[in-house]
Amino acid sequence: MGAAYFYHLTRQPLEVALPALLEKASAAGWRIEVRGTSLERMQWLDDKLWLGADDGFLAHGVAGGSEDAHQPILLTTNAEPGFECIMSIEGATLDPQEVSDSQRVCILFNGLDESAMQQARSQWKTLTEAGCAAQYWSEESGRWQKKADSQSAAS
Repeated sequence: MGAAYFYHLTRQPLEVALPALLEKASAAGWRIEVRGTSLERMQWLDDKLWLGADDGFLAHGVAGGSEDAHQPILLTTNAEPGFECIMSIEGATLDPQEVSDSQRVCILFNGLDESAMQQARSQWKTLTEAGCAAQYWSEESGRWQKKADSQSAAS
């Protein structure tokens, strides 16, 4: 059974925070689905990942290509089978079964956007009430710190 990790972005934009998390998940040997809500934003993210540091290239593709099943990182707007790690961005939803079936689910949300904050709170509630383990991480101090987990949220 996996766990959901909520990442509250306040200092770094998505295009900076996401590649660092992708590198860690890739180092764990996981295939990764990055799930967003619009194809335009997935294409924007594709461009950002291609422009990353030469020594930190992350092999990836946008869903809809002939090589989707072979992509170590797939950018998509739909749930896709066969991934050990799912990274939800910009409010893309997932269900408790996906958390259970994955090694890790990461939910990245913009802490400067009130609607994104409300969406993250709603996802936390849905997942933890369904029995999923969850952790909340914040970068407000300048580095990532765990602020809560599902056990402390229930107490």
